[in-house]
Amino acid sequence: MEKKLRDNLQLGIYKVINPFVKGLIKIGLTPNAVTTIGLILNIGVAVIFVLGAEKSNRGDMSYIGWGGALVLFAGLFDMLDGQVARLGNMSSKFGALYDSVLDRYSEMIMFLGICYYLVAHHYFLSSLFAFIALIGSMMVSYTRARAEGLGVECKGGLMQRPERVVTIGVFAIACGVAGHFIGGDYKIYVPGISFHVFETMSIFTMPITVMAVLTNITAVKRLQEAKRGLDAQEFNERKGNNRAALIAGLVIITSLSGLISFNANAQGSDPSPIVFPTPKDISNQLFYLQRDPNTNTIICQLNVDKHGEVDKEQPVNVFWMRYGDNGEKKDLSYIQRKFAYGIISKNLGNGQFELRFTSHKKLPMYLNKSGADKKYHVFATINNKKMQLERIFLRIEGGTFWFPNVKYVEIRGYDVSEPSKVLIERIKV
Repeated sequence: MEKKLRDNLQLGIYKVINPFVKGLIKIGLTPNAVTTIGLILNIGVAVIFVLGAEKSNRGDMSYIGWGGALVLFAGLFDMLDGQVARLGNMSSKFGALYDSVLDRYSEMIMFLGICYYLVAHHYFLSSLFAFIALIGSMMVSYTRARAEGLGVECKGGLMQRPERVVTIGVFAIACGVAGHFIGGDYKIYVPGISFHVFETMSIFTMPITVMAVLTNITAVKRLQEAKRGLDAQEFNERKGNNRAALIAGLVIITSLSGLISFNANAQGSDPSPIVFPTPKDISNQLFYLQRDPNTNTIICQLNVDKHGEVDKEQPVNVFWMRYGDNGEKKDLSYIQRKFAYGIISKNLGNGQFELRFTSHKKLPMYLNKSGADKKYHVFATINNKKMQLERIFLRIEGGTFWFPNVKYVEIRGYDVSEPSKVLIERIKV
């Protein structure tokens, strides 16, 4: 409801100002030029308030009124720059950034003038609320910018920039007009209370106090809105990762079940367009698994205790190296561990373990020390060849999310009978 009202009001204003916008485009003004004019006008607002602080007395409200009028006029240019960009087909990413930066400067410079005026005329409490309103205004804008930088739309709230500009401008003008007709020293007292409950300046300072509260409430509301959006985004990502894990698990099942249909002619052809990193500096690495469409890699690592002994309950530790996300190490999710990349182990005694993927329990692998280097490795018999596993790769090209076009699975390792000989077995799917 609130958003619809705002949108309708904005459309109505645009209908009024569009002829003026077209005139600005005709004379050659760019959106950035309009934004710059808005900044200069807000500097003029600050100058008016500073002059009022230095040259007028406490009861002279005229400077406040003129400052408010210029606030509204400057705010008009804040609306004009976006329309000039849209109607003149001059939108640009830098223009959007330039507009945001100068809007923040404009608002801070305006509040600087207001705070200076209030302090100079000894409205210390009101100056404090004006500063709090400035903090809230900045946080409303920053929360939105940061949330949108993380991919979440965040535009709600009661006290956005247009409302702030109108509030300050309108009530500043009202204060100036009231000062002219009833005097700047007009006060209202309530019997039994030693101080006045209202004065002419209150017409300007009370809305600023309300703004101090509402801007910070708006910032908090936007933070909550952003949290809901980010939580939903992370949930969808986890859901997507889990779906991908299930798919990969099914692919492994299908592919490894067809080992006997290995096609030697497939070797060396149709490589992935992605350049995959080779995991380095990972202690006790046994082998790793990679697949299109990204470089994130599953690492299978020998799990040892602080004395260097293999953990007999869980001899293999499986985790992600997310090279697509700055090389972050991350544990498998529950679904990934239980249905795709997890490994089931069985202690056979004498330092030997049987391993099987949770996604394919029919293919046994064996963890034991190699006679060549006396280190633990994982071995499997692929196409009647005993191989020391190094890498498993799933080549995916096209298809849909649920039904990817898996072209082949490639298993790379070393011939146990001749450890220096590299074996590459590719299974077409």
